[in-house]
Amino acid sequence: MNRLETLKSLYKPYRYTIRGKCTILETTSGNFVVKDKPKNKDLISIFNYLKSRNFNYFPEIYNTSRDDTYIYEYVEDNEVINPSKSEDLISVVALLHSKTSYSKEVSEETFKEIYEDIKNNILYLKDYYLKYYELYLKNIYNSPSEYEFLRNYSKLKAALEFTERELDNWYSMVKEKKNERISLIHNNLSLDHYLRSDKDYLISWDKAKFDTPILDLYKLYQHNFWELEFSTIYEKYKMINNLSIEEEKLFFVLISLVPEIKFEGDEFTICKNMRKDLDYVYKTELFLKPYYAADTEE
Repeated sequence: MNRLETLKSLYKPYRYTIRGKCTILETTSGNFVVKDKPKNKDLISIFNYLKSRNFNYFPEIYNTSRDDTYIYEYVEDNEVINPSKSEDLISVVALLHSKTSYSKEVSEETFKEIYEDIKNNILYLKDYYLKYYELYLKNIYNSPSEYEFLRNYSKLKAALEFTERELDNWYSMVKEKKNERISLIHNNLSLDHYLRSDKDYLISWDKAKFDTPILDLYKLYQHNFWELEFSTIYEKYKMINNLSIEEEKLFFVLISLVPEIKFEGDEFTICKNMRKDLDYVYKTELFLKPYYAADTEE
């Protein structure tokens, strides 16, 4: 008997629905969500820790008796249309970070490794885009995607130079620091992982870990940059859990690192993906511009 058949025999649902990685069981005694236990992740301990920090914005786990699955309470999202969903989400995330923050002693290698990893990415992207720029520049006739790339090469180059400069500035701030602020982070933030029912809920905690809180902001920006007015929710976040200058600088560095445009597939696919990546670059520039306005004026 497979896992689903076993669960059906235990809970006797009158209906079950497979939704992504979850199975929703509808029974006479209530609705439940069945999900695989994450590998090398003890969510019971994480949730107990959150409760000890007076943070309970997550679905309860009702059954932990099986080795391969967790049985969660089912949460019905009542906010079908919620214009303030992103602000509600960021308030919960800021609360999560503020309630679980602590200072961790780190070695000088901690920040150096971050610096070198991002620096190597920047150098790789510089060479990557220069190669395509020189290649397409030689063509007498260019395809639509090649022409679009040539038109925007200077923007990509400038964005990479900005990121590299800000990365160097960040590293000069932190290279002699001995401590770093750490929080329990969700590590998979998106609008899809926030529900509003009788209270706020964050779901899909399988990637949760202790790390710098800016990673949650970075993941949320990456997942939902296009539909979010990020300046509003970013300022709301800082009202609850303010960032240090060094943390904010690293966050700006992470989001300003341009995507790697893929020149693979048919022409339509290349153009579509390139437009999305270029939109990311232009929208990120608009988001960051007010924070550097004073520097520009000087």
